[in-house]
Amino acid sequence: MSLSRRDLLWLFGASAVGALGAAALGQVGGKRPPNIVFILADDLGYGEVGCYGQEKIKTPNIDGLAKEGMRFTQCYAGTTVCAPSRCCLLTGLHTGHAWVRGNKDIALRAEDRTIAEVLKGAGYATGLIGKWGLGEPGTSGTPNKKGFDEFFGYLNQTHAHDYWTDYLFRNEEKITIKENLDKKQGVYSEDLFATEALSFIERHKDHPFFLYLALTIPHAKLHPPSMEPYEKEDWPEDEKKLAAMVTRMDRDIGRVLAKMKELGLEENTVVFFASDNGPHKEGGRKPEFFKSSGPLRGIKRDMYEGGIRVPMIVRWPGRIKAGSVSEQVWAFWDFPFTAAEIAGTSFSVKGDGISMAPGMAGREQKQHEYLYWEFHEKGFFQAVRKGDWKGVKKGTKIPVEVYDLKNDLGERKDLAKERPEIAAEMERIMREARTDSVKFPITEAKVGATKPEAKPAAGAGGRKN
Repeated sequence: MSLSRRDLLWLFGASAVGALGAAALGQVGGKRPPNIVFILADDLGYGEVGCYGQEKIKTPNIDGLAKEGMRFTQCYAGTTVCAPSRCCLLTGLHTGHAWVRGNKDIALRAEDRTIAEVLKGAGYATGLIGKWGLGEPGTSGTPNKKGFDEFFGYLNQTHAHDYWTDYLFRNEEKITIKENLDKKQGVYSEDLFATEALSFIERHKDHPFFLYLALTIPHAKLHPPSMEPYEKEDWPEDEKKLAAMVTRMDRDIGRVLAKMKELGLEENTVVFFASDNGPHKEGGRKPEFFKSSGPLRGIKRDMYEGGIRVPMIVRWPGRIKAGSVSEQVWAFWDFPFTAAEIAGTSFSVKGDGISMAPGMAGREQKQHEYLYWEFHEKGFFQAVRKGDWKGVKKGTKIPVEVYDLKNDLGERKDLAKERPEIAAEMERIMREARTDSVKFPITEAKVGATKPEAKPAAGAGGRKN
């Protein structure tokens, strides 16, 4: 019997590297490294799934994932919009250091190392299905050049708004979706992604794999194939569309989980589920209808908690305590370090993340000194979290806002004047946590960008989250 390069890496490379990391979650020496699946929703709010307090939209499979795994209440996206958030997730850098810091068509460079490259080097089959947004065809940033053996989906994030597209990419080849030619609505792209995910798992069931399932719903446009199961609800039309998209996504997640169980992979697969940023108000919907941000202030494109704090669930039967809830503070740039440790290797990049694997196993967990974000779409906005303190700055000439998240989760009361020493510390971190970027220079806030927003609903404050 001849062994492939991946077999050899699995037998002799991955098993010999990072023994401490493999032990962090109880991996037994000599066994096949665990599969890693990261399912990423698009613009799903903190409060839009049942296990985070949603009362109207049905998400039984995601809720079931939480019952079988660990639900995090203080996990953060890379930033408040799509492309840079995904860059942070894959490269282990926050938006003060990442190459992609906004939703421009900017490709990852050859030197931008991703977790897919690391896992591929450790013998994993690597696949991306869904939305990329970090490199157009022919650039240095296409998925196949950044560690993914297989890619199927949208390369461009704007193209991903079209659920009835007549073309997608398989690797770097443009393929026609014949059913949708001439503006027909023959096949929904999300259905294709679910089918492709099942195929990927089936084809790679005999070897370790990393599947990044980057779904495109419930992002606007609000265009589901049907209103099922909300046709008869007395809700605004756009809210029924949003709910139908979320529940359809949940259905497909259930199909993926069922396939792993069918193949006997469930016990040796770590599943992550999260959203790339907070909920949107595009397509005519109003986030307050479903309390999409839960108890948090703000939505997508805000640096308040509702724009960057996201649902995060991690399941690994027998290794992560079922039904557990963690208040561990972490962010997307921690994922590469966590995944590498779980795989028994290391993410040998000078990044901003740390592995969360020890805490997931109930062991002592290293903590961040602070978390940092920046946002370039409305001008130059920044945010910092240090301990329970949060700083938000909406322009270089505008004073920093300071919030005590322990006692004011809804970020209602700005304490900058009452706690000038905290404000000064936030300003210091904002200056020192970043490097300048030629692609995303500092610009002043646009007119009207700092207009005060409505306060969150009553009861938004307090420790419970």
